Amino acid sequence: MPACPALFISAPASGQGKTTITAALARHHRRMGRNVRVFKTGPDFLDPMILARASGSSVLSLDLWMVGERACRALLAEAARDADLILIEGVMGLFDGTPSSADLAAKFNVPVAAVISAKAMAQTFGAVAFGLARFRPDVPFHGVFANRVGSARHAQMLEESLPTDLKMLGYLSSTDAIELPDRHLGLLQAEEIGDLDARLDRAADALASTALAQLPPVVTFDEPAHEAPLPRLLDGMHIAVARDAAFAFIYPANVQLLEALGARVTYFSPLADEPVPVDASALYLPGGYPELHAPTLAANARSAASVRAHAAADKTIVAECGGLLYLLDSVTDTQGVTTPMLGLLPGHAAMQTRFTALGMQQIDDSVHGTMTGHTFHYSRVSTPLAPVRHATRAQSDAPGEAVYRQGSIVATYMHGYWPSNPAFAAALFHGRAF
Repeated sequence: MPACPALFISAPASGQGKTTITAALARHHRRMGRNVRVFKTGPDFLDPMILARASGSSVLSLDLWMVGERACRALLAEAARDADLILIEGVMGLFDGTPSSADLAAKFNVPVAAVISAKAMAQTFGAVAFGLARFRPDVPFHGVFANRVGSARHAQMLEESLPTDLKMLGYLSSTDAIELPDRHLGLLQAEEIGDLDARLDRAADALASTALAQLPPVVTFDEPAHEAPLPRLLDGMHIAVARDAAFAFIYPANVQLLEALGARVTYFSPLADEPVPVDASALYLPGGYPELHAPTLAANARSAASVRAHAAADKTIVAECGGLLYLLDSVTDTQGVTTPMLGLLPGHAAMQTRFTALGMQQIDDSVHGTMTGHTFHYSRVSTPLAPVRHATRAQSDAPGEAVYRQGSIVATYMHGYWPSNPAFAAALFHGRAF
């Protein structure tokens, strides 16, 4: 059974600095010459971009519901065979959600380090750490990191507040030179932060000057029983994927699955006015921020014409969230400015100032079974199209996101985690789902 030092970085809530600490640890150990593998808990596209830059390797998702226990076990065992260190960033607070980060850490016996923002806090730091460490005895607790610390004296006060059996693993000061910038939906994309590597290096330097030097405990990961290779259900297909700052919400595991099923995957950029390859069998328009780049997308006639030609040739288009918006007649931003989009699906999207949907969902096409995934968006769509299906929510049978089908186009707000049902994913790109 493979074994590797491993640490689960969680927190009492969102916004405490989990990604900053995880990225700093990854960059530090990578600079020490170690092979660092980082995972992100739950559905997330933005944090993994930062963590991939910090660690130098692709960041995959772990989630007991969306990914599944067996697949999580296999991913961790595979990483442990080659890595010198495994880091897992949690989601929200340690005990938030069903299943929670705590459930994942307990399932695989990965020691937890809690990141606690110490801004405007002194001895209460110890009480918060005590509560996190003692709330569930089955969760292995390793220690705490303090974030947004005001001074060395402040750090000393925080450490002195801890029970004697809880370790201060390190701390970061509060500085704009380290903090990662954000906006609606989460952090800025890695490619949009011009000084990201400098920020990661500064964070790694700062953490290394205060952190305990040793690696976290070694964890042994059980391997699931051997599974037969995936059938080559997409053999011979060429799938074009839109990928740029407007279309960036792509699970690496989804692309890996397409390739494992036999597809050739290439990328093009609508923002750069690049066309869909004429020999592409299918097109994937992922989520992202088309609303932030709407004028550019509307002006890029070559890319738009190629997507329309692809649809006119009755070739498959799979669109998720931002990809759905790109296919509509128009999108209106929060300032009331309306911009025309491709007009391949009738309807209009309007951006809102807060989340309109958030959470785990799953979808069933009756023939191929269930695919898990999630939704998170700030827009609302009005369309005369009748949904061919609705997703359902993870914790209830309440209707979730609508799935629309028109001609060769399948579009929905839901982001599918395709490895949860490879046959379903293959059917989507063959145009046989729903």
